[in-house]
Order: sequence, then C-alpha cells, then structure tokens
Amino acid sequence: MKVAGYTLHAVENGEFALDGGAMFGVVPRPLWERTNPADPKNRIDMRLRSLLLRSADRTVLIDAGMGAKWSGKQRDIYRLDLSRSSTSGSLGALGVSFEDVTDVILTHLHFDHAGGSTVRLEDGTLAPAFPRATYWIQAEHLEWAKAPSERDGASFAPDDFLPLLDAGRLRTVEGEAEILPGVRVLVFHGHTPAMQLPLIRDEENTVFYCADLIPMHSHLRLPYIMGYDLRPLVTLREKKQILARASKEGWLLFLEHEPWRWLFTVKQEGGRFLAAKEIPLAD
Repeated sequence: MKVAGYTLHAVENGEFALDGGAMFGVVPRPLWERTNPADPKNRIDMRLRSLLLRSADRTVLIDAGMGAKWSGKQRDIYRLDLSRSSTSGSLGALGVSFEDVTDVILTHLHFDHAGGSTVRLEDGTLAPAFPRATYWIQAEHLEWAKAPSERDGASFAPDDFLPLLDAGRLRTVEGEAEILPGVRVLVFHGHTPAMQLPLIRDEENTVFYCADLIPMHSHLRLPYIMGYDLRPLVTLREKKQILARASKEGWLLFLEHEPWRWLFTVKQEGGRFLAAKEIPLAD
C-alpha cells in the first residue's frame, strides 16, 4: 500500500504477553477471555508491531518494540519471544538495515514501544539502535518519562531514551504537528501524558497508528480500557472522538499489539464501533 508518497510495511518486532486484567481494566475476565484467552499466569497473547514508511528519501519507523536488552527473568515475566519474529529479521526481509532508517517516531516511551530504540554494545554501553535516525517524541511526554509517578514508573526505562538524548538524536515536538511530509501526529492524554499518534494521509487514503489508544481489536469496545491508563475517562472520550472520525472519514486503523486483525476500517452501529473492511499491506 502507498500513502502520501510512502510504501507501508508492517514490521513484526516479536511476541509478548501482559496480564489480561490489566489490559482490560474494569471489564470482568469472563467477558474479555472470550476473545483473549489467558495463559495459566493470566497473561494474554500480544504482538509488538511497528509500521515502516519508505519513500525515495526517507525510511521511517513508527515505534521500536521491546528490543533485546532484557534479562532472562524479565523475558519470562513478559513472555517475550523473539524466535519467530524480531525487528532485525523483519527489516532484513524488507531489505532494510538499521543504518537505513532515517526517522523513528516514538508514540511514547513505555518499554514495549521504546525498548528497541537503544542497544547494549559489547562494552556494556548503550547506543541508539538506529544510528543515523532522528527520533521524534513529544516534549511534554519526555519530561513526564524523566520523572514519572509512582503508579506508572515501572513502564519507563531510562536506558530506552536517555542514550538518545546523550547522542543528540532525540528531537522533541510541541503538540499536534506535521513532523514529516504527509505524516501528522495527533496528541492524546488518557493513557499517558502527550502520547503522539501518527496520521499518514493523502487524498485517497488515511492510516492512523493507534498505539495504546486502541492497542488490540477488543479495545474497539468503548468500556475496554487498560488498567495502565492514567486517565481512563479521558481515554474513553478520546476513543469515542477518534473512532467517530475514523468511521466517518474511512480511515484505516493500524493496531500495534493485536495478534490477528490489525489493519481495517471501522463502522459505527448505534453506540458501538466495529471492524469493517480488513486491508492487507502488500509488500
């Protein structure tokens, strides 16, 4: 698929699992497990998925997965599995090296979105994983990530973003803006302060990268809001607004954590929003 002069590719960064109760907040397990069955540790199957945009002069990656800096204990906690897919393998299959990437748009700095932004070198030091790239983040969110609350502190790892600052590779954005030709970021505050979600559009198509506003297909249901969200009622309002707009204007929603149905248009039926037409991304 081509949009705004870019060829779009899904990049599978790996598989992981999070607690189902945390993923669906106040929704009881007998309801959410119908679509998202849990393992014996109450974790549900999830994916780490980026979107790659390629044009004549830019190679843009939206989010970077969890990366590979994790200890064995941490990998077990999050059931991180890079055996069937990884960022290097997925990019390599597209003929793209880490050095080819010109821009990395980080929606926010939680470990499952920004962990792959840095790598640990053989001498133990940390460096940008995409050495020639400019990394983009909202200024407000960066300040929050540097000093998060006790409630969400575990979601941030300084090793994922401070090396980007030290290397002079991190560029901040102030609010909604077109940061690259044809790529505009919209700003949301329910999940975490100033999460930026890219909107790639031209006269024919619009693709909206949902990140953690709508992480999985099940989250199309308005009450299905993560326990991780700092302001769930704000998330509810933001979901209703963006889904209504997507339905009216025929946007494609790209889901970062959904294992199966992750690119589709939506339709509104009464007060509900449902997936409509699924669209494959042709390589």
